[in-house]
Amino acid sequence: MSAAARRTLATARRVLAQLRHDPRTVAMLLAVPCLLLVLLKYMYDRQPGTFDRIGPELLGVFPLMVMFLVTSVAMLRERTTGTLERLLTMPLGRLDLLLGYALAFGLVALVQAALASALTIGLLGLQVAGPTWLVFAVALADGLLGMALGLLVSAFAATEFQAVQFLPAVLLPQLLLCGLFVPRADMAPALRVISDVLPLSYAVDAMGRITARSGVDGQVVADLAVVAGSALLALALGAATLRRRTA
Repeated sequence: MSAAARRTLATARRVLAQLRHDPRTVAMLLAVPCLLLVLLKYMYDRQPGTFDRIGPELLGVFPLMVMFLVTSVAMLRERTTGTLERLLTMPLGRLDLLLGYALAFGLVALVQAALASALTIGLLGLQVAGPTWLVFAVALADGLLGMALGLLVSAFAATEFQAVQFLPAVLLPQLLLCGLFVPRADMAPALRVISDVLPLSYAVDAMGRITARSGVDGQVVADLAVVAGSALLALALGAATLRRRTA
C-alpha cells in the first residue's frame, strides 16, 4: 500500500472514531432522512399516487441536505480547533485529508442510502418501475454529492454559523430549480440554463426516470455520472481551496 493510501485510511479511521463517540451526529445522518420520508408519506396519505411521484426525488434530496450540513461543520471544526493546522504540518497533503473525510463519510452515506431506500421502498410502499438497486445508487450518489459540497464550502466559512448559512445559499437555489416544483421544461429560458448546470437537477431527473421506466435507462446512467462527477469536482476544488486555519 502506498504512503498516500495509508495516510488517507488513517484519516478515515480517525473521522469514523470521532463519529462513533458522537451519537447525536450519527443519529442526524442516519435517522433524520428516514423520519422526513415517513413524514412525507403521511402528509400525502389521502392523496393516492402523490408519494410515488415525489417520494423518489426527495429520497435523494433529504440525504444530500443532511450530509452537506454535517460535513461542512465537521471540516470547519477541524480548522477552528487547530487540528487541521497540526495535521498539515505532518506528511499529510490536503487531498489526502479530504479523501480520508470522503471515505469516512462515504461509508456513512452508504448506510444512510441503504436505510432510506429500504424504508421508502419496503415499509412505506414506494412504487417504482425501475430496479430498486438503481434507486439506492442514486440516493448514495446524492449523499456523496452533499458530502463533497459540504467539504468544499467549509473553506469559505469562519464560524459554524457561517457554515450553516451556506445551506440556503448553495442548496436552496438547486432545490427550486431542479424540477421538483415546476418541470424544468416549463421554466424561463434563463432559469433552464442555470438548472442545466446544477447537479441536483440530474439527481432529480434520474429518480424521475427510475419511477417511470422499467429496466436500466441509459439516460439514468448518464445523470448518475453527472452527479458523481460533480462530487469529484467538488472534492478537487475543496483540496485546492483548503486552508490551514480560519482567519
